[in-house]
Amino acid sequence: MSDVWMRFVSGHDIDQLKVTNGDIIDAVEDVLVDHGNDRVVFEPRTHLVPDNGGKGHFNVLRGHLSAKQVSGVKVVGDFVGNYQLGLPSEMALILLLDPETGMPRALVDGTMITDARTGAMTAVGAKHLARKGSEVLGHIGARGTAWWNVVLLDELFDFSEIRVTSKRPESRESFAARLSEHLGKPVRAVASAEETLDGADIMVEASRLTERAPLVRTGYIRPGTFVVPYGTISAVQIDLLDRIDKIVVDNWRESLSGASQFGALRPHIDDGRLTEERLHAEIGQIVAGSKPGREDPDERILFWHRGLSTTDVAVAHMILRRAESAGLGTMLRYR
Repeated sequence: MSDVWMRFVSGHDIDQLKVTNGDIIDAVEDVLVDHGNDRVVFEPRTHLVPDNGGKGHFNVLRGHLSAKQVSGVKVVGDFVGNYQLGLPSEMALILLLDPETGMPRALVDGTMITDARTGAMTAVGAKHLARKGSEVLGHIGARGTAWWNVVLLDELFDFSEIRVTSKRPESRESFAARLSEHLGKPVRAVASAEETLDGADIMVEASRLTERAPLVRTGYIRPGTFVVPYGTISAVQIDLLDRIDKIVVDNWRESLSGASQFGALRPHIDDGRLTEERLHAEIGQIVAGSKPGREDPDERILFWHRGLSTTDVAVAHMILRRAESAGLGTMLRYR
């Protein structure tokens, strides 16, 4: 039997590849077209909650891309207190597999990929669902995926005003300063969710709550608003959906998966306010063109995404192809 090798692509290797914002958005938008055309195999996520006193849990995501003939599994931790150790809240590994033989092809650092593909999902959603000419972004959350949300959204909209907030003053101030330097425009750190969201054209909630709190309130929703809540624990006021014209999700089955305490709109599902009949569409149907996105500038649209394993596989596969071409990564002998 011949030797079997697989490639390990580290975070350092990924940094050297100089992947652009457009590369990430394109990979996510491309796989959403595949979702809309049933060209993926998409399994429900599962949670592993260790007995660690509530410090965090693991998500296990699995998917297959038929067009690219690659399968993958991602394991990602969600540990809110990691900032105290100087570590990211979410660290991940993605295993890419050959669906013809089952052979492992690569192990890829999925930490940046998790953050970036989440930001790209927010951005692609806004591309199809936000009002053209949106000028003001309000963003709750300053860690992990927050950076990519703001950077990729601004790439599409070039906002005239960006407001950010988070629980800890030092976190939001640092976040705003880094964004201001990177984007070359002022980014305001403010103290409350109300000051962040009220009057914003696009609202993103990526908080790190440990228990439910109504940060995204019904009164903030005005004609033309586009809102994206996706914190692990719900921060959405319970009657907010009464003011929404269109509700879009990444995948309805995924909206129902996992432990009931997880998911920005799980309380709304449990309360009967969000049902499959109430949905306008899944985002893949809109990107593939089988259902319309925004049809009126005054529509109030909500997009809830929990994370598609297929976007992880798509971005990791794109990075693997780049690493192979550049000769980057470490070859590991599997057998």
